[in-house]
Amino acid sequence: MGGLRELAAPFVVPGPSGVAIRTRLKQLTAADEEVLRRVGAHLGTLACRDLKTRCHDGLGHDAKTWAVRKRELTPLSSARWAGAITKATHEQWALARRGALAHLQSLEAGIRTLRHRLSLPLGQKGGKRAPGGYRSRWEWHAKARRLRVLEDRLARERADWEAGRVRVVRGGRRLARMRHHLPAARLTEDQWRARWEAERWFLRADGESGKRYGNETIRISPDGQVSLKLPAPLSNLANAPHGRYVLTGRVRFAHRGPEWAARVAANRAIAYRIHHDVARGRWYVTASWQQPVTRTVPLAAVLADGVIGVDMNADHLAAWRLDVHGNPTGSPRRFFYDLSGTAGHRDAQLRHALTRLLHWARACNVRAIAVEDLDFTAEKTREKHGGRKRFRRLIAGLPTGRLRARLVSMADQTGITVVAVDPAYTSRWGAQHWQKPLTSTTRRTTRHDAAAVAIARRAQGYPIRRRTTPPRTHQSDGCGHRTVQAGPDAPGREGPRRRLPGPRTRSVPPDAERTRATRTPTTVRGVRSEREWVPDSLLLTD
Repeated sequence: MGGLRELAAPFVVPGPSGVAIRTRLKQLTAADEEVLRRVGAHLGTLACRDLKTRCHDGLGHDAKTWAVRKRELTPLSSARWAGAITKATHEQWALARRGALAHLQSLEAGIRTLRHRLSLPLGQKGGKRAPGGYRSRWEWHAKARRLRVLEDRLARERADWEAGRVRVVRGGRRLARMRHHLPAARLTEDQWRARWEAERWFLRADGESGKRYGNETIRISPDGQVSLKLPAPLSNLANAPHGRYVLTGRVRFAHRGPEWAARVAANRAIAYRIHHDVARGRWYVTASWQQPVTRTVPLAAVLADGVIGVDMNADHLAAWRLDVHGNPTGSPRRFFYDLSGTAGHRDAQLRHALTRLLHWARACNVRAIAVEDLDFTAEKTREKHGGRKRFRRLIAGLPTGRLRARLVSMADQTGITVVAVDPAYTSRWGAQHWQKPLTSTTRRTTRHDAAAVAIARRAQGYPIRRRTTPPRTHQSDGCGHRTVQAGPDAPGREGPRRRLPGPRTRSVPPDAERTRATRTPTTVRGVRSEREWVPDSLLLTD
């Protein structure tokens, strides 16, 4: 077993720390939409200006500069709008900073891989830990040129990181680049312009506990009435006292509606965001709030009723239920999904698969689901896998982060706990030790089903390897059937059964008297004789 990396211990994944629900703003008049557009465009301009100032400050930013920026924005909007804008600016700058660090680490990993492969002879095979040399002189030369390109790029990124410079585009870099490829995107310039302006609007307000309905800027009453505080330059558009504008339409949250209504009635903080979908011509409002993280249950208590191991694949989830001793029970289940198409379609497919998985777990009375703690950040680099485009595309297409976030959020509502395990060697060892024994004439066990068993056993603390099957003659009364898994604290679980005096039939107690005589053999050779044969030392002759 030398050369294997150290495995991390399984742990209980904490529950979600926030909730976000969305509904549609219906029955809006033309005046309502015009007010929302003007408010969003005005605040979006202020947000762009504030983001530019924050990026110019770089690492020299402190609390004083923050106060100055907020003081400058207050006369042009309001104190609460200014606070929301500056907070969103800080979050966007911090996100860009984290993205720059991830890109820096990716460049360093690619350069290390290139230097290693360039130092090897041509055609040298690689091992499990590191790739081998390049296949031809032409490929070696091309990779040597790419190494110089990455080194120059790394020098620029490192200089930007040390200076605190970030690249941020309000509205999204992808949408900004789409302006130069309108025929490929099947958009006209006017359609693109409408999307670009809508994405750069700012209609977001943080909540405040103790205030009326939990938010003073964008307020939604328990009966669904929506009103917002207008910025100071647009106060002439108000149709309600104190410079507020009340929308005509009413909203209703179908998902988690009672929970939202309870927070509104208690005047607890709720953040709102109004968004315009240009393609559909619809307005949406998103409500979000923080909640205390669910108290983590001890791992032993979670696994008291068994566990369901789940292996994630490109087109389905493979699941198998295990009892408390680590034995697979029943048949494997597979929950299929299709990850092609738009992001909304992929997310819906993932939610439907997880819903079926959680319903099956509740039907089995299991309180724990074991998943792999996957992270393919280091595996997606182009330099590591070279020309294996299909493998790189497969890894990049697996929504590991979204799957885990969705599963944790949905499982928290059903009372099921998620256990994360180390993903090392689960597929390989599961196929080696469990795929063939679990395959029968009526059941075909795949490699993914065996991996689900390995994941569940690792969550329970058992080794993935199965116990060795004894010879056929020793699987009944000889030594007992030892393939059934036992707990690690069971005495003598790896040794033979303790021999008890008395008959070997389990239905007869050891101290019972024998009531049936021994059966007489039917062969002449085996018939017992009452005469005793005694050898004579003298040979009798006539």
